[in-house]
Amino acid sequence: MLTLNNIEVIYDGVILVLKGVSLNVREAGITTLLGANGAGKTTTLKAISGLLRSERGEITKGVIELAGSRIDRLPPHVMVRRGVVQVFEGRRVFEHLTAEENLIAGGHVQSDRARLREGIQRVYEYFPRLGDRRYVQSGYLSGGEQQMLVIGRALMSSLKEILLDVL
Repeated sequence: MLTLNNIEVIYDGVILVLKGVSLNVREAGITTLLGANGAGKTTTLKAISGLLRSERGEITKGVIELAGSRIDRLPPHVMVRRGVVQVFEGRRVFEHLTAEENLIAGGHVQSDRARLREGIQRVYEYFPRLGDRRYVQSGYLSGGEQQMLVIGRALMSSLKEILLDVL
């Protein structure tokens, strides 16, 4: 389903961060990247989700494909519409929005309101504590609740791949 073939990533046009990274994620499979701090795990995920350009990085060699289609040159908003969603390390919630408003923001690609409501209900089934705290501003949620929220927010899109960059 998702394939990285010999990718190389350079930041600021000179700093080689990744070289020769290849992996294959099967459909309905789980793949884990392990390594020390600074080994390139987050950079690999950002390469997949199209977020390198925002940090002056670029894929200079290799190919990334999703379901046989090349995706390594697509911008992040197109990647989300194609079903590739990244959850960042650090529980990045929209602090001034309620938990439910955060979920609605995650479902921005849903044009059907009924599907949006179904998605919210599904997240509350996975994380019942969020249902109890749906009207609380996200900045006041505990760290664990915020982590549930960012995962739930990712689940609100029509995802095919979820990239979890969590500790």
